Amino acid sequence: MAFATPDSLALDVKRIAAISLDLDDTLWPIWPTIERAERVLHDWLLREAPRTADLLVTPGILRELREAAAKERSDLAHDLSALRRESIRGALRRAGEDPALAEPAFDVFFEERQRVTLYDDALPALKWLSERYPLVAVSNGNADIHRTGVGRWFRTAFNARDFGSGKPHAPIFRAAAASVGLLPKDVLHVGDDAALDVVGALDAGMQAAWLVREERPWEHGARPQLIVPNLHALCMALDTARD
Repeated sequence: MAFATPDSLALDVKRIAAISLDLDDTLWPIWPTIERAERVLHDWLLREAPRTADLLVTPGILRELREAAAKERSDLAHDLSALRRESIRGALRRAGEDPALAEPAFDVFFEERQRVTLYDDALPALKWLSERYPLVAVSNGNADIHRTGVGRWFRTAFNARDFGSGKPHAPIFRAAAASVGLLPKDVLHVGDDAALDVVGALDAGMQAAWLVREERPWEHGARPQLIVPNLHALCMALDTARD
């Protein structure tokens, strides 16, 4: 993939008055974080609910429990925390252990989930961007910007759990823009997910920058105004276009 410049993809930098940012896989890699949190949870279960710990090492059981929780609680589709908690509760029940342990077990998982390792370009980019634009976090995940250590760079944050719906639906993008007193057309959204971040933001009336740390093709209709391999390139593109 040839990464595009603002001019070739018609990024209107002069119109950008704020930037909304995805979190997982944009500021930090998510799967190493989740895998570590699941290991910490498993260690806790070995002490507090050993039959459940043994059950959860069964191949495919985690996916089965998650799918069951999502089917039984379709009202929680936007709430990854609640679905995780219900999956743990389902495992405890299946293993014949106290389902009330789902609450402290989830707390153990959630605390570790907030311990993220930022990409090398994340903090310099957050500092540069926040000095020039109000920043708003927009995520479908359950990361807390303050507990992950990036809160000082953001004016506010939206996640699907608290908002009640998530990306790619337009309301969360529009609410992010309104939180800094702007219309969606005045905001650039930046994220790694082509469908959730880019298509969602474009449909909501924002401009969009697609962050592609590992090269892959664009497979949708409407294209992002900017494609960048990292957040440093995003800052460089914005800075060049501002001159």
